[in-house]
Amino acid sequence: MALSDQQRKRLRTLAHPRKPIVTVGQKGLTGNVLEEIQLALGHHELVKVKVNVADRDSRDAAVQRICDHTGADLVQRIGFIATLFRPNPNKSDQDKIKV
Repeated sequence: MALSDQQRKRLRTLAHPRKPIVTVGQKGLTGNVLEEIQLALGHHELVKVKVNVADRDSRDAAVQRICDHTGADLVQRIGFIATLFRPNPNKSDQDKIKV
């Protein structure tokens, strides 16, 4: 699902007060970390992930790999924090994030 600029802006607003739920540590993107991100997206739809990777290119590659693996859209990345969104079709309409 490609997000429009308006949708990204709304999601950034909703994500602003949130804290990172998952942290990618020294061992990088392990299977367990990717599974935890999958679970977080399924439960929350909009999550922040802290990617503790030293250089910018490696961070970009890690965030891209997360998006490819989970099917999530990148809302924004600022420094070490990436905000991801993936709608959950199994949630009731009142629990879904409306974009």
